[in-house]
Amino acid sequence: MTLIVAHRGSHDIHRENSVAAFRDAVTRGADGIELDLRRSRDGVGVIHHDAALADGRVIAETLADDLGADVCTLGDALDACAGAFVNIEIKNQLGEPGHDPDARVVEVLAVELERRPDAPSRWLISSFDAATLATARHRLPRVRTAYLTAHDPASALDTVMANGHPWWHPWDQTLHVDDVRRAHANGVGVTVWTCNDSSRMAMWMGAGVDAVCTDDVGTALNIRRQISAG
Repeated sequence: MTLIVAHRGSHDIHRENSVAAFRDAVTRGADGIELDLRRSRDGVGVIHHDAALADGRVIAETLADDLGADVCTLGDALDACAGAFVNIEIKNQLGEPGHDPDARVVEVLAVELERRPDAPSRWLISSFDAATLATARHRLPRVRTAYLTAHDPASALDTVMANGHPWWHPWDQTLHVDDVRRAHANGVGVTVWTCNDSSRMAMWMGAGVDAVCTDDVGTALNIRRQISAG
């Protein structure tokens, strides 16, 4: 059965990457939640997609207490995701403001996960940044890792396998069904992102992808029910 992952929570009503969005996604029946992790200047894990706030302040250069109430902490976010598995995307791409070559955000994440009683299987760490993901794989060897890619799926899958990542998160718009088959033949799980078109959701579920990351959890759940009913 294809899992349904709420992209940044349910943000049709709530602010994306917020406690309310995560709670609502769980209530709606999402199997998993995707969220975006960054590190504040003082070493706090915070949830925000962009490297900077709307006012231009770079998160990595700003104290956590100064980020404002709209930016929740990693701990609060994980608490809000109770009942679902969590795809923690580490935001630390080369070239973006605040990029940290030492990927200290990984240690912030490790400390948070290690203090929790949850099984490592509840978590999945993903990133577009290969070096950051390698650091996470070394620091948290029991937690699954997924390489996020947007282009050239054949080459991207080669990279996934060469680095031993058990999951691959390719972009919906460049992925082909043959790529999914090849990934599965090599024991790699596949989550497509961010798929909001109902016909493409149905296509990917029919192709057997392991998870669909979407902004439209309700539609995805309905399609899955229809497919399951035959």
